[in-house]
Amino acid sequence: MSDKFFHGIKVIKPEREPSKYKLKLDNIKQQIKEFVFENAALCDEISEIQEEIIIRSEERKFLLRKLCQYELQTEMEVEALSKSGFSQTSSTTHGEPASKKSKRKSSDNNEKSTKPRKSSVKIRKKLVQPIPLDSTGRPVFPIELGNLTIHSLGEVLSDRKEFHCEEAIYPVGYVSTRIYGSLKDPTVKCMYTYPTVKCMYTCKISDSNGMPRFEIASDDNEGPIIGGTPDVCHSLLLQRINDVLSLNVVTTRPRGNDFFGLTHPTVLNLIQSSPGTRKCSNYKWSRFEVSKNGDQYLEDADATLNYDLLQRSIDFRKYKMAPDVLQRPSDDFLDSKSGLRDYII
Repeated sequence: MSDKFFHGIKVIKPEREPSKYKLKLDNIKQQIKEFVFENAALCDEISEIQEEIIIRSEERKFLLRKLCQYELQTEMEVEALSKSGFSQTSSTTHGEPASKKSKRKSSDNNEKSTKPRKSSVKIRKKLVQPIPLDSTGRPVFPIELGNLTIHSLGEVLSDRKEFHCEEAIYPVGYVSTRIYGSLKDPTVKCMYTYPTVKCMYTCKISDSNGMPRFEIASDDNEGPIIGGTPDVCHSLLLQRINDVLSLNVVTTRPRGNDFFGLTHPTVLNLIQSSPGTRKCSNYKWSRFEVSKNGDQYLEDADATLNYDLLQRSIDFRKYKMAPDVLQRPSDDFLDSKSGLRDYII
């Protein structure tokens, strides 16, 4: 009787409290849920930011092209104004009234008041590099001067003022070559009119209806760059390099005479010693020194003239303009994330 009584009674076991590992597991699951939702929100935000960056980059490229077009227009206007200004100054000099006494008095007073000061700028010596000569004393072509190569000095037209200026003389038939960036890809090294390189450029001067015609031609481009001055050709070349890269990697302020090699001391000395140069009224003669210690003329550290400096400018500009954009998570990761969410929930 007693055994049956105790057998029918159910023993109620006391409920155990959840262990610490169970609590930790629940806490981890809750944190994983929060991280998954937060990660999904961040992915959506990153995708929106990337779309905005793409839109802004396209707007920047558009504005850069507009700026390049504006610079070209201003350069052409400056060139036209310089030509018109030269004609106006020449006409006004002939029509000035003869007031010599007043001018002499004012000039005397100015000379007394202003004393000559010693210029702190050091004048760089124009060193002439020794070049090979033939039996008659004429230079042997081509003349290699570092990155610059001269193939022909041409003929000086001293009776025409348009074929010379204060710092340079423009001989007809002058041909030079220079190592610089290609127009198709400025990061590729090319040499102007050098037959051993695929990309060939020619810098030459010719006569076109009594006016100088400057040309920079390339075999990897449709047409040559033609202008009335070396600065116009050089500026257009620099502008095209910026257009190819869609970046303002180099200034478009031209140095055409330097790019053509017309102001190189060795070249200028050879042209200056050509017959007829004494009759060039606007040209200012220069004095040169023969390099005895083997010192060579060093060009200015300018990206518009030097290929290596151009590459540095391109690399720096690309590094500066590159946006720090996080990559969008892959589709596999997103699929695994949704599976993980289902598992947790």
